[in-house]
Amino acid sequence: MRSRILFISERQEDARHLTQMLHALPLKLEHVASLDLARTRLNRQDYDVILTEAALPDGKWQDVLHLARDGPRATEVIVTDPQADARFWAEALNLGAYDLLAQPFYEPEVRRILYNACSRPPLQTSRMDA
Repeated sequence: MRSRILFISERQEDARHLTQMLHALPLKLEHVASLDLARTRLNRQDYDVILTEAALPDGKWQDVLHLARDGPRATEVIVTDPQADARFWAEALNLGAYDLLAQPFYEPEVRRILYNACSRPPLQTSRMDA
């Protein structure tokens, strides 16, 4: 069974490049261009991982993190950004992201991080039913 990854980015070329990187792995990448489109897609489909650009046309990566945690199935979030430095990495992890990927993408790192994130057991939601 293939794991599903939702990629949120305005950059269609990045989506094509990532798809090529992942073609030999049991991972399926689906692409949307905005937070709003991601919200719609997440209401219809479960994903193992969300890969999101740090800055989106209608939000930011923290919004994606909240969206991933508030859904019926908590989902790992990986953030990507050209300015990925140690400070940003620490912030992302402290707020609950699985990892941070620098751009431009380095294929071995992308494959390792996405495969490992998809191989983890599903997250337990922190919400408690009343």
